Amino acid sequence: MKALVYGAGIIGCYLTHMLSLGGNEVTLLARGKWKDTLSEHGLEIRHHLQRKTTLDRPRVIGEIDDTRYDAVFAVMPMSEITAILPALARVRTPLVVMVGNNTRAEEMRREILELAGDMREVLFAFQVTAGRKEEERVVVERFGASGLDIGALHGEVSEKARETLTALFSGTGYALHWQEDMEAYLFCHPAAVLPIAYLAYACGGDLRRSTRQGRRDMLDAAREAYAVLSQLGIPILPKGDERFFTPGPKRTLMSLLYFIMAKSVIGDLVACEHCRHAVKEMEMLSCDFEKLLAQKLDASLTAWHRLKDQMPSWEELHARYDGR
Repeated sequence: MKALVYGAGIIGCYLTHMLSLGGNEVTLLARGKWKDTLSEHGLEIRHHLQRKTTLDRPRVIGEIDDTRYDAVFAVMPMSEITAILPALARVRTPLVVMVGNNTRAEEMRREILELAGDMREVLFAFQVTAGRKEEERVVVERFGASGLDIGALHGEVSEKARETLTALFSGTGYALHWQEDMEAYLFCHPAAVLPIAYLAYACGGDLRRSTRQGRRDMLDAAREAYAVLSQLGIPILPKGDERFFTPGPKRTLMSLLYFIMAKSVIGDLVACEHCRHAVKEMEMLSCDFEKLLAQKLDASLTAWHRLKDQMPSWEELHARYDGR
């Protein structure tokens, strides 16, 4: 089968690897010096926890061509994805999967369909993979083979799309977790992610400098945000995620995981690296999510505001990290 991965960051590169592992004809769209590196040396990934290195040779392009693909995976920061919607609409494919943070999914789905002028299916997904890009390779932090939480914004995914995606990842160990309401899922995700980003920024981009109180605030801020989402009638997805932040065994486990993340290189690969290189995306995500939280005027967000108030302004963060 033929697949196009539009975007050659950490997640796009790992998706390309898994699709290649499935024996597919994979094309990776990249730009600039990184495109030249991929074309010349191939896609080298150092899998940090697994202590192994892989090398794939996908076809690398810099612009959309006339090839017909069974599916295209758009893997770009939310702050950049609006600009590529016309290009996505030009891809000859029946299936578009938009991967990553997205609090504006419905308007993007409508724009793709209007620009394409056809009945292609647009799905949304999230992959829990992180890492950093080095000069000639990427370092990936993942647990197991990883996978995609994926689905339509509302309602069922077509049988054809399910068959296509299942076939693309067949034999790879990469799991597809079908979600019934990806719009709700994408609204819920910032509840857990933004407190980590706020603390990372407050610690100068290094979670090793975090305190016990700061990590406790991360947990409490997420708990507060999930409570507001529930009050607004938004289903918590993945189901049961809020229990990792309310008192009990799951919160104890999450507290331990946060400590390990904060005090080891894992935290740098999983959280800090992305925060340093995606200030604009984090700002957009924060702005959109706080507008959502503000719909509940009487909400208790003490830990959320305490955590956010400790970080520099977005202007300061742009000045510090943009251009890295």
